[in-house]
Parts: sequence; structure tokens; C-alpha cells
Amino acid sequence: METLRKFERVCEIVDQNGRNEARLIPILQAIQVEYRYLPEEILTFVATSLGISPARVFGVATFYSLFTLKPKGKHVIRICNGTACHVKQSMDLYDIICTRLNLVAGQDTDPDMLFTVETVNCLGACGLAPAMVINEEVYGQLTPERALALIDDIIRKETGNEPDHYGA
Repeated sequence: METLRKFERVCEIVDQNGRNEARLIPILQAIQVEYRYLPEEILTFVATSLGISPARVFGVATFYSLFTLKPKGKHVIRICNGTACHVKQSMDLYDIICTRLNLVAGQDTDPDMLFTVETVNCLGACGLAPAMVINEEVYGQLTPERALALIDDIIRKETGNEPDHYGA
């Protein structure tokens, strides 16, 4: 039943865009907003719905960095690793946040799907270095302690648990 609902929503999105293959990017954007990523079976369904090859849909989905084929957590944390942020130790922020969330090398989303941690080349907030974005909110001039406090506040709000118990 859940699969049926999933495809019903995709049909609505495709229909809202006139089943027009020229609207592929807005269709994929809307689907990603709905599901927080682009599931493979949905991409294939979109291709069939638009009468284009799955390779074309996957090509677009993998070409643009705004699209992701992997599920993301409810809260997406983007840590800047541009020159200004890197010089001011932004990767220390990344390391301490990954440690707090019990993420191991190669893992960017926690098992509870609450957080996804990513590095980006630039946030355009060089004057605030080191900086990170949580969802759509920019935080600058961060110390590892302040970064952890932001994460810990989200953990408390979402789980009702103290952060040191998160993921344990």
C-alpha cells in the first residue's frame, strides 16, 4: 500500500508538469523535496511516464550535485571546506560532529535517519569562516563546542534524550 501511495504522489508531480520531458529537472526537484532523495524505482517510473529512457533520467539525476540517490537524514548539515573555512579548521567541526553522531568513515547519514553530514566546497560565507549550514540556516565563526551545542539542541528536541545517549 505504501508503494502505491509513493507512485501516486509521483504521478501528481509528473501531471503537474504536463508530462513534459523538458520539465525533467523540476520534476526531479519536486520528487526530491517529497522524499529527500531520488529512489531508483521512482526514476525508472518517471522515465516511463515521460516516454524517455531511464538512462537519460539517471544521467540528469547523477550529473547535477543538487540531486542525491541516497536517502538523507531529516537534518542535513553542510560543513564548508572552502579555503577560508579550511584554514580556520572546518574539518575539525566535521570530525567532531561525525564522532558525536557515531558516523564511521564512508558513512554520512546516521542509522536513525536524523542527520546527514556533508562537506561542500563553498557556502559563500567566507567572512563567517568556519561556517556550516543546518537545513537552510547558516552558522558562522564556529568553534567545535558551538557546533556540538547546535547538534545537541537538535538531538534533544528530536529524541528527548541527552546527546551523549544518542546512537548508543
